[in-house]
Amino acid sequence: MGGERALRVEESLGEGYVRLRVSEAERRQAKHDIRCVEDAIIEMLRNARDAGARRIYVATSREGAIRTTTMLDDGSGIPQDMQERIFEARVTSKLDSVRMDRWGVHGRGMALFSIRENCVSSEVVSSAPGKGAAIRVVTDSELLPERADQSTWPTIVDDDPDSPGSLRGPHNIIRTCCEFALEERSACEVYVGSPAEVVATARARTNLGLDASDLLFMDSLEELPVPGRLAAAADASDLREQARLLGLEMSERTAHRIIVGQIRPLRSVLSHLLRRGGQTRPEGREVDLLRDRRGLRLSRSDLDEFSRAVERDFGMIADRYYLALSSDPKVRVGKGRITVTLELEEPD
Repeated sequence: MGGERALRVEESLGEGYVRLRVSEAERRQAKHDIRCVEDAIIEMLRNARDAGARRIYVATSREGAIRTTTMLDDGSGIPQDMQERIFEARVTSKLDSVRMDRWGVHGRGMALFSIRENCVSSEVVSSAPGKGAAIRVVTDSELLPERADQSTWPTIVDDDPDSPGSLRGPHNIIRTCCEFALEERSACEVYVGSPAEVVATARARTNLGLDASDLLFMDSLEELPVPGRLAAAADASDLREQARLLGLEMSERTAHRIIVGQIRPLRSVLSHLLRRGGQTRPEGREVDLLRDRRGLRLSRSDLDEFSRAVERDFGMIADRYYLALSSDPKVRVGKGRITVTLELEEPD
């Protein structure tokens, strides 16, 4: 115990007072800076903004207590030798550009350190100078809490959508992205959705200005900006692999659905908010809550997680009987029942 105290205390001042070591003070500050998942998201958004990003894609999904959030941007990027060090305390590229915004001071070199101290894991999945970045953060809701309702979109309180102000709704990840997008609407666009939706959106929103012959002479798609690698993928197998290399996991069937346009690109969060005052759902998105007449509710995230679990378990039968699903398992809540429908591909 004495050794542990020595690691934390620089000097004992008597009467119960001590002077903390710098490392312990930094650790405590980090714990204070990030108190929920939404705090981590806003710090990642601010970092992307300060890197000059014009488009920021937030892909987030949850299984059980574990949430994985991967943020892609088209900003200035991070050199290879700095991709681990940026998570250390007081490491910053903003020596002369500390910035004060509505969320406080930014540029102290503490944001990514605070995220790492509070999360299960954090890493730069891919980046290079001038190529943007893909950063993945994994959180555990039992250690770092998050809002229970992660599906509801906020609405704009102001009557004049051309002069947006405050928002009404749960302080969830979506609202965090919306508040940031409103504040920084002249600087960048923000998109938030599932990994598959973000991949579809990055493909649709990225103009590489290249043709097929240009791609043939590339040794690797890593020569392209981070979001552009998704746009350059030629087929479902390639798209799945490029997404994986950016920290976005999906099945090859999901990648195929993106290729053929079955998964539609997202609207930017600002576009969504300003359309009818933010009171409608993004185009192509289903109702977030399903309920039976007794009031049973299943959130969209729980439905998606259950559907994925059914699809995994179906693999046992699929392998034995040479079966394949033609679409995701469909889960429906009815009076006194939950129905799962598995639609099979027709045999050749």
